[in-house]
Amino acid sequence: MQPHLYGPVGVMTTALLCATTLHTVHAQDIHKCIVDGKVSYGDTPCPATATSASTLARPAAPQVDPAAAASLARARKEAAALEKTRVARDEHEAKLDARAAQVAATHERKCGKLRLNRQWADDDARRATAATVDAARLKARRAAELLALECAR
Repeated sequence: MQPHLYGPVGVMTTALLCATTLHTVHAQDIHKCIVDGKVSYGDTPCPATATSASTLARPAAPQVDPAAAASLARARKEAAALEKTRVARDEHEAKLDARAAQVAATHERKCGKLRLNRQWADDDARRATAATVDAARLKARRAAELLALECAR
Protein backbone atom coordinates (compact mmCIF):
# COMPACT_ATOMS: atom_id res chain seq x y z
CA MET A 1 0.00 0.00 0.00
CA GLN A 2 1.38 3.40 -0.97
CA PRO A 3 1.46 5.96 1.86
CA HIS A 4 -0.83 8.92 1.38
CA LEU A 5 1.28 12.07 1.77
CA TYR A 6 -1.52 14.62 1.45
CA GLY A 7 -4.13 15.65 3.94
CA PRO A 8 -3.85 15.89 7.72
CA VAL A 9 -2.97 12.23 8.25
CA GLY A 10 -0.26 12.24 5.57
CA VAL A 11 1.29 15.48 6.85
CA MET A 12 1.31 14.20 10.43
CA THR A 13 2.80 10.89 9.34
CA THR A 14 5.51 12.61 7.34
CA ALA A 15 6.30 15.06 10.14
CA LEU A 16 6.50 12.32 12.76
CA LEU A 17 8.62 10.15 10.50
CA CYS A 18 11.08 13.00 9.96
CA ALA A 19 11.19 13.81 13.66
CA THR A 20 11.75 10.17 14.57
CA THR A 21 14.48 9.80 11.96
CA LEU A 22 16.26 12.90 13.17
CA HIS A 23 15.94 11.75 16.75
CA THR A 24 17.26 8.24 16.16
CA VAL A 25 20.16 9.14 13.88
CA HIS A 26 23.19 9.95 15.97
CA ALA A 27 24.49 13.29 14.83
CA GLN A 28 28.17 13.28 14.05
CA ASP A 29 30.54 16.19 14.05
CA ILE A 30 30.72 18.07 10.79
CA HIS A 31 34.19 19.23 9.82
CA LYS A 32 34.68 22.25 7.55
CA CYS A 33 38.02 22.16 5.75
CA ILE A 34 39.67 24.57 3.34
CA VAL A 35 42.31 22.88 1.20
CA ASP A 36 43.90 24.79 -1.71
CA GLY A 37 41.17 27.41 -1.48
CA LYS A 38 38.35 24.87 -1.81
CA VAL A 39 35.81 24.45 0.97
CA SER A 40 34.66 20.93 1.82
CA TYR A 41 32.46 19.45 4.51
CA GLY A 42 32.78 15.95 5.88
CA ASP A 43 32.40 13.67 8.86
CA THR A 44 36.14 12.95 9.13
CA PRO A 45 38.71 15.38 10.55
CA CYS A 46 40.47 17.69 8.10
CA PRO A 47 43.80 16.56 6.60
CA ALA A 48 47.02 18.14 7.86
CA THR A 49 47.36 20.09 4.58
CA ALA A 50 44.18 22.09 5.28
CA THR A 51 44.74 25.85 5.61
CA SER A 52 41.66 26.17 7.81
CA ALA A 53 39.79 23.59 9.81
CA SER A 54 36.79 23.95 12.05
CA THR A 55 34.13 21.74 13.60
CA LEU A 56 30.57 22.91 13.19
CA ALA A 57 28.21 22.63 16.12
CA ARG A 58 25.57 20.03 15.58
CA PRO A 59 21.96 20.96 16.32
CA ALA A 60 20.13 19.21 19.12
CA ALA A 61 17.79 16.47 18.02
CA PRO A 62 14.13 17.43 18.23
CA GLN A 63 12.02 15.76 20.87
CA VAL A 64 9.29 13.34 19.82
CA ASP A 65 5.86 14.81 20.43
CA PRO A 66 3.66 12.29 22.29
CA ALA A 67 0.52 13.81 20.76
CA ALA A 68 1.97 13.33 17.26
CA ALA A 69 2.84 9.72 18.09
CA ALA A 70 -0.71 9.10 19.34
CA SER A 71 -2.12 10.77 16.23
CA LEU A 72 0.07 8.58 14.04
CA ALA A 73 -1.10 5.47 15.88
CA ARG A 74 -4.75 6.47 15.36
CA ALA A 75 -4.09 7.20 11.69
CA ARG A 76 -2.42 3.81 11.21
CA LYS A 77 -5.32 2.06 12.93
CA GLU A 78 -7.82 3.90 10.72
CA ALA A 79 -5.77 3.10 7.60
CA ALA A 80 -5.67 -0.59 8.58
CA ALA A 81 -9.44 -0.62 9.06
CA LEU A 82 -9.99 1.06 5.69
CA GLU A 83 -7.64 -1.40 4.00
CA LYS A 84 -9.49 -4.33 5.59
CA THR A 85 -12.81 -2.93 4.33
CA ARG A 86 -11.37 -2.43 0.83
CA VAL A 87 -10.00 -5.97 0.69
CA ALA A 88 -13.33 -7.41 1.84
CA ARG A 89 -15.18 -5.36 -0.79
CA ASP A 90 -12.76 -6.48 -3.52
CA GLU A 91 -13.18 -10.13 -2.51
CA HIS A 92 -16.97 -9.77 -2.54
CA GLU A 93 -16.88 -8.16 -5.99
CA ALA A 94 -14.60 -10.94 -7.26
CA LYS A 95 -17.08 -13.56 -6.00
CA LEU A 96 -19.96 -11.73 -7.69
CA ASP A 97 -17.99 -11.52 -10.94
CA ALA A 98 -17.17 -15.23 -10.80
CA ARG A 99 -20.82 -16.09 -10.18
CA ALA A 100 -21.94 -13.86 -13.07
CA ALA A 101 -19.40 -15.52 -15.36
CA GLN A 102 -20.66 -18.95 -14.29
CA VAL A 103 -24.28 -17.96 -14.95
CA ALA A 104 -23.34 -16.54 -18.37
CA ALA A 105 -21.48 -19.74 -19.31
CA THR A 106 -24.45 -21.88 -18.25
CA HIS A 107 -26.81 -19.69 -20.27
CA GLU A 108 -24.56 -19.90 -23.33
CA ARG A 109 -24.46 -23.72 -23.09
CA LYS A 110 -28.25 -23.81 -22.84
CA CYS A 111 -28.61 -21.53 -25.87
CA GLY A 112 -26.16 -23.65 -27.85
CA LYS A 113 -28.21 -26.73 -27.04
CA LEU A 114 -31.44 -24.96 -28.08
CA ARG A 115 -29.86 -23.82 -31.37
CA LEU A 116 -28.82 -27.38 -32.10
CA ASN A 117 -32.32 -28.68 -31.28
CA ARG A 118 -33.83 -26.09 -33.63
CA GLN A 119 -31.42 -27.07 -36.39
CA TRP A 120 -32.29 -30.75 -35.95
CA ALA A 121 -36.02 -29.96 -35.96
CA ASP A 122 -35.62 -27.92 -39.17
CA ASP A 123 -33.67 -30.80 -40.75
CA ASP A 124 -36.41 -33.25 -39.68
CA ALA A 125 -39.10 -30.97 -41.19
CA ARG A 126 -37.27 -30.82 -44.53
CA ARG A 127 -36.89 -34.61 -44.64
CA ALA A 128 -40.39 -35.40 -43.41
CA THR A 129 -42.73 -37.48 -45.49
CA ALA A 130 -46.12 -36.20 -46.56
CA ALA A 131 -47.77 -37.94 -43.63
CA THR A 132 -45.43 -36.44 -40.94
CA VAL A 133 -44.63 -33.03 -42.42
CA ASP A 134 -47.18 -31.11 -40.33
CA ALA A 135 -45.91 -32.57 -37.04
CA ALA A 136 -42.26 -31.94 -38.04
CA ARG A 137 -43.01 -28.31 -38.97
CA LEU A 138 -44.82 -27.79 -35.67
CA LYS A 139 -41.86 -29.25 -33.80
CA ALA A 140 -39.45 -26.96 -35.74
CA ARG A 141 -41.61 -23.90 -35.05
CA ARG A 142 -41.76 -24.69 -31.32
CA ALA A 143 -37.98 -25.19 -31.22
CA ALA A 144 -37.53 -21.77 -32.89
CA GLU A 145 -39.93 -20.14 -30.42
CA LEU A 146 -38.17 -21.69 -27.44
CA LEU A 147 -34.80 -20.52 -28.78
CA ALA A 148 -36.15 -16.99 -29.30
CA LEU A 149 -37.66 -16.95 -25.82
CA GLU A 150 -34.59 -18.23 -23.96
CA CYS A 151 -31.81 -16.67 -26.04
CA ALA A 152 -33.12 -13.39 -27.45
CA ARG A 153 -30.26 -11.12 -28.45
